[in-house]
Amino acid sequence: MKRRLIIGGFISLLIVGALYSLRKSEGPTHPAFNASTNITRLDGINLKDGDIIFQTSLSAQSKAIQLATKSKYSHCGLIFKDGQNYYVLEAVQPVKSTPLEQWIARGQGGKYVIKRLKNADQILTDSVLEKMKQVCNRLKGKSYDLTFEWSDEKIYCSELIWKIYKRAASVEIGKLEKLSDFDLNSEDVKNIMKNRYGNKIPMNEQVISPAAIFNSDLLITIKSNY
Repeated sequence: MKRRLIIGGFISLLIVGALYSLRKSEGPTHPAFNASTNITRLDGINLKDGDIIFQTSLSAQSKAIQLATKSKYSHCGLIFKDGQNYYVLEAVQPVKSTPLEQWIARGQGGKYVIKRLKNADQILTDSVLEKMKQVCNRLKGKSYDLTFEWSDEKIYCSELIWKIYKRAASVEIGKLEKLSDFDLNSEDVKNIMKNRYGNKIPMNEQVISPAAIFNSDLLITIKSNY
């Protein structure tokens, strides 16, 4: 009986140790990540509410998005300040706010580009920013849209940004396109499309891509570590 208790205790210690190691390995490994670190650690960036941040995502669909849109950027979000820290409103699963440094660390190599509306000081007044936050709150909690439909039932990353700017500031950032406008010829893209649409791909579905927002002539780059 005593021998069984000793063996049982030893096994329990092994399990606890394994779980502890697993929890440590699950966290972000890029040195930019520190949940308690203030934004001033990011090279003194002078951020403003409404700034847009881009990265190369490590998600399963990232490569397909890059190939289809011919851009390295496959994910984007909207920056807002809350208290003394900055957060990125993003459409993942679900739409939510993520600490800025955590968002950056989650991308490929911790690389990012931050852009801003050219005339942000004139357009993004206090009242407009308040409207943007109201739109954000209405969309928070929505599920991620894997089929990129133009509705509010589910939301994807670039759609979130485009709709917030359009509805709160009457600004259209990026050219709206259709699925048929993208390069759908690579095997990676074909596999994603097949898995999500079967044989009924909605080629005329209205979409906005991270690349379209990134390339908008309404934006200027204020920071990039690519």
